[in-house]
Amino acid sequence: MAAGLGLAATAAALPITQAAQAAETPPKTTSGDKSMGSSTITTKDGAQIFFKDWGSGQPIVFHHGWPLSSDDWDAQMLYFLEQGFRVIAHDRRGHGRSTQTATGNEMDTYAADVAALAAHLNLKNAIHVGHSTGGGEVARYVAKHGGDGRVAKAVLIGAVPPIMLKTAANPGGLPIEVFDGFRAALVANRAQFFHDVPAGPFYGFNRDGAKVSQGVIENWWRQGMMGGAKAHYDCIKAFSETDFTEDLKAINVPVLVMHGDDDQIVPIADSALLAVKLLKKGTLKVYKGLPHGMCTTHADVINPDLLAFFKS
Repeated sequence: MAAGLGLAATAAALPITQAAQAAETPPKTTSGDKSMGSSTITTKDGAQIFFKDWGSGQPIVFHHGWPLSSDDWDAQMLYFLEQGFRVIAHDRRGHGRSTQTATGNEMDTYAADVAALAAHLNLKNAIHVGHSTGGGEVARYVAKHGGDGRVAKAVLIGAVPPIMLKTAANPGGLPIEVFDGFRAALVANRAQFFHDVPAGPFYGFNRDGAKVSQGVIENWWRQGMMGGAKAHYDCIKAFSETDFTEDLKAINVPVLVMHGDDDQIVPIADSALLAVKLLKKGTLKVYKGLPHGMCTTHADVINPDLLAFFKS
């Protein structure tokens, strides 16, 4: 439990305020020019979703964590592009360069946005890779929208499923007060909170002997501050309270579950170790001593393992 409270230490116990819900934009569908390798689609409720689409070959779709953007996958996008894959990553609604939405900031809509992107790009036989909150998005998308040959495999990295919140059915989860603390810290001083998280538990930079990268910390902060405060606030509920149990049970494709055993953000005992038991074709790979942000700090370890799974 102490490890799971790592991020909570950055959040002050302050009053929480809710931003008002805005009306949804009338539905429409548009797309931008793909010639430069990035573009946007417009969802049925009017949100513009930014995405990158590089290369050719079997598609890999990367789903980022909270409160980041597709830029968090730079080390993987460049690596797998060189390996001959088509690499795709989007900024979740409310994050990065996508619309700073006041509504739809929950898992069903996140998954529907991915389904719209997959349909727009006509993706078949794709591999979906999700980190943290993005792992929940992958689970929901593959379970609800991944049929008809659209999905070949999936990967969950430091991912939130089955459910982070402590409940009667999930006694090992984190108490609601932890996530209330996140919300309070975001409202009180989002800029400072988004510095403290990467400087501390996200990358394990708070551990003795850690090799701290100021550039990595600043890049995390940059990505976080690009997004919308309301969407980020709402997403805390989405990543902490969504129960992915039935999603995991419904997935029929092979799934690789990767998790660092020193993950201070999503404790392994109440995530990966439970998730793999619910998957029909799940494989667990545990990384001793690695942090939540291991795709960045240890890309040299993670990327070859991903490649081996993709080619298996």
